[in-house]
Amino acid sequence: MSKQKIVLIGNGMAGVRCIEEMLKIQPNHFEITIFGSEPHPNYNRILLSKVLQGDTTIDDITLNDWNWYEENGIQLYTGETVTHIDTAKQVVYSDKDREVRYDQLILATGSLPFILPIPGVDKEGVTGFRDIQDCEKMMEYSNKYKKAAVIGGGLLGLEAARGLLDLGMEVDVVHLSDYLMDRQLDPAASKLLQKELEGQGMNFLLGKNTQEVIGNTHVEGLRFSDGEEIKADLVVMAVGIKPHIQLAIDSEIPVNRGIIVNDYMETNIPNVYAVGECAEHRGVVYGLVAPLYEQGKVLAKRICGIEGDPYEGTVLSTQLKVSGVDVFSAGEIFENEQTKTIKSFNDWEGTYKNVLIQDGKIIGAVLFGDTKEGNKLLSFINKRADVTEYLEAEKGEEAGASLVATMPNEEIICGCNGVTKGDIVQAIESQGLTSVEEVKGCTSASRSCGGCKSLVADLLECTLGDAFSKSNQKEPICSCTTLSRDDVIAEIREKNLTHTREVMSVLGWTTSEGCSKCRPALNYYLGMVNPLEYKDERESRYVNERLHANIQKDGTFSVVPRMYGGVTNSDQLRKIADVADKYNVPLLKVTGGQRIDMFGVKKEDLPKVWADLDMPSGYAYGKTLRTVKTCVGESFCRFGTQDSMGLGIALEKKFERVGTPHKFKMAVSACPRNCAESGIKDLGVVGVDGAWEIYVGGNGGTHLRAADLLCKVKTSDEVIEITGAYFQYYRETAVYLERTSVWVERMGLDSIRAVIEDKQNRIELNQRLNEALSILQDPWKEALNSDRILKDLYQSVKVPAGVK
Repeated sequence: MSKQKIVLIGNGMAGVRCIEEMLKIQPNHFEITIFGSEPHPNYNRILLSKVLQGDTTIDDITLNDWNWYEENGIQLYTGETVTHIDTAKQVVYSDKDREVRYDQLILATGSLPFILPIPGVDKEGVTGFRDIQDCEKMMEYSNKYKKAAVIGGGLLGLEAARGLLDLGMEVDVVHLSDYLMDRQLDPAASKLLQKELEGQGMNFLLGKNTQEVIGNTHVEGLRFSDGEEIKADLVVMAVGIKPHIQLAIDSEIPVNRGIIVNDYMETNIPNVYAVGECAEHRGVVYGLVAPLYEQGKVLAKRICGIEGDPYEGTVLSTQLKVSGVDVFSAGEIFENEQTKTIKSFNDWEGTYKNVLIQDGKIIGAVLFGDTKEGNKLLSFINKRADVTEYLEAEKGEEAGASLVATMPNEEIICGCNGVTKGDIVQAIESQGLTSVEEVKGCTSASRSCGGCKSLVADLLECTLGDAFSKSNQKEPICSCTTLSRDDVIAEIREKNLTHTREVMSVLGWTTSEGCSKCRPALNYYLGMVNPLEYKDERESRYVNERLHANIQKDGTFSVVPRMYGGVTNSDQLRKIADVADKYNVPLLKVTGGQRIDMFGVKKEDLPKVWADLDMPSGYAYGKTLRTVKTCVGESFCRFGTQDSMGLGIALEKKFERVGTPHKFKMAVSACPRNCAESGIKDLGVVGVDGAWEIYVGGNGGTHLRAADLLCKVKTSDEVIEITGAYFQYYRETAVYLERTSVWVERMGLDSIRAVIEDKQNRIELNQRLNEALSILQDPWKEALNSDRILKDLYQSVKVPAGVK
């Protein structure tokens, strides 16, 4: 029997999900051809903001890699666009003169960013935010310019703004409405969100109607209808999307706002279907992933000839993180004379809830800060549940009943992928699943935004009972393997693996070279497990760590010499000044860690600068101890109770250079006034009368976290002993690139304290740390004493600007 020829135009999330469903129903039944205009396989567009923010790469957000297409016999044409469809002959034509015949054709052309029709939008420096190419353009501009304007205060605009902030740009968010995310949030939740984002560094211009992009050939700013102007080197349009339907129009397939389809996603042209953001169903075009996946499931059954329920539309809901803040909305979100509400507001915890009721039925809800009720509320809204049912469910939760235990099987757990509680329970019981990762692989729950992971974990616990352990839930270290961090370390120890390539080969990596995520991690784990024998692999490190200096946007480097405890002297300052003059260093800046940063050093000059400074590396580029910040202390300060500088210097000299999962910052304050900001460091020490308090897990960066009190000791020697044990325990148990702020919350302060308080544990942890410290040498001096290192790294390697 010959296979049906399926052609999918559009290699995005909705269309490929439909193909996945078809392959589940009838594997080996189709001959599938997919055209994608982008040069990549199918990726998760929801996570584009993470690529822009620098948290991840295109490989990390790929949903179906090249191997998947090959394994399923799918012909994928990337970077190729279908230009015409002959619906009578059932043939599609591409811009590369390719002709492909079809039996069934799926249009999943998606949408285009809406660009405001105002003067100046054709200038260089104006971009949308829709695909990887847009991300790359913004990242490139951030290397040259510092001032960005994002037009649009919806989800997309806020995500773009967050990414641009992380890239070091100043960001103005311009929005026509008087409050943010006005389609998803009510004014109260919006104001809470605005306050939170302003604290992260965003600046908002609300109620502004953009009239013109000003400048000559390149963007120089924006002009508004009220006459006000702002400066901008980059303008990001994030004001919405429009269905991409030009191909349908050119091929005489009926359209309105989108390609018109019925309840089975059929157009009125035989054997032609549409799904996703390009499709218009009952007058509605959907832009969220959950309804698009619902459409894909309906269409897959239709093409496979299986009777199934029609698609009848979706109650729109939004559950996501906006720049680290949890928000949820569903159904009606605006109050009127007919609605009543159940509201709660907790200013201290930063949470807000508004449930809307009409005629005794729940019709909508908005949550801010705490969104765990989101799926339950969406279920109530979908079935127009009586408010008494909701109140009874709340009472049950207050009495200790599990939220997932009380959910009906048809309730959606994963809104992005349309996975119900029943789907997950059935998979757990029939497939013997025991982890969130296994559930994700089997059902796609938590595969997209990941917001439902906690619910999936709760459902595993509810289904498996005592056989389930949340602490044993493991995530792969990257997409090259299914092994977790703990699995990899156990295998390294057991099999005595000694090299990253050996790890990849023996443990069955799917890619022989690994990726940018796993190579540095493996290099760290191998060195942590066997510090005396392992030879560090420079090629597996990020460029800053290979070259022992921070690369800047113009391809030059910054150099930060070590100043122990932030204490310096006239000789060091004179050396720095002389070196700055000799090598024309354009900028000297005092850092927040009490060091002097020398910006603008050429790569070929780095060794000469280090030699002339004759100071140790400050490791401002490293995953290691960066600085120990100190206050003046009892030597000079009339409030000081302890020798903070002496202890800070001792800590820095003790723990410098050893590798850690992420950068590690310390501070020592001599009194509770805390001038050295010890309360927001990875480890902070605060002097009180006759004692030292040790705080851990702080973070003063984008995600501010106050440190927790670990313990209180009397002497400086005890501080060093406790710090060493804590430092090593973090080194041995944290995931690579996991800051201590995240690690402390994951491990639990009490469990960490229990390990550190045990005297024998402290001795053993410090012994292992001292072993790792014993072989380390200053990397600047090591490079200066090695002709091979100088040739390989500073004379041969070409580093383009902006490489990270």
